[in-house]
Amino acid sequence: MTITITAFERSPDRGRGLARDMRVRWALEETGQPYDVRLVSFKAIKEPPHLALQPFGQIPTYEEDDLALFESGAIVLHIAERHGGLLPGDANARARAIAWMFAALNTVEPPIFDRSLANILERDEPWYEKRLSALDGTIRKRLADLSRRLGEADWLDGEFSAGDLLMVSVLLRLKASSDILEEYPNLSAYVARGEARPAYKRAFDAQLAVFKAASVG
Repeated sequence: MTITITAFERSPDRGRGLARDMRVRWALEETGQPYDVRLVSFKAIKEPPHLALQPFGQIPTYEEDDLALFESGAIVLHIAERHGGLLPGDANARARAIAWMFAALNTVEPPIFDRSLANILERDEPWYEKRLSALDGTIRKRLADLSRRLGEADWLDGEFSAGDLLMVSVLLRLKASSDILEEYPNLSAYVARGEARPAYKRAFDAQLAVFKAASVG
């Protein structure tokens, strides 16, 4: 059975590759797996059929045979474990790659995502500037730690892995909304290496095509 994932039919990121189905598309492209995409509306994600797959009314979801998954990180991990190319064969290196997946989503992403939400929802609030300053301080601390760990290496722990895929995905959200990433040249170069991967380009183009089709429609 072909893998089916869900994505927004009209993504709020306007085709910039920031919606979380992009991570899953990228993982599937890296591992060479064919997949279908079922586009859903903002109304549909809150209705029972979608909520049966994703109890929090979000995207993406993943369906294959009798397996249904939600949460982009869990889906990427499943893809990486089932198919070659995103996790090392060595057990210790594999564990480290998975640790970087968790670090990307649990340590680096939260203040970046909160910053994006603050820009949308809190810009007119009296506490906005203080809130933004606090978030930027946390983000800079995370990036400084990450920059120091990456150093001059191409990837976080040897070869490109699912840890890099998720970390680059998280940093791309920051790149789209702030100049902070530019303060760390090795991280900017790291993100550029991720964007240059053929699998990333294929996933990005596929997601952008959905936005363009929706715009025409």
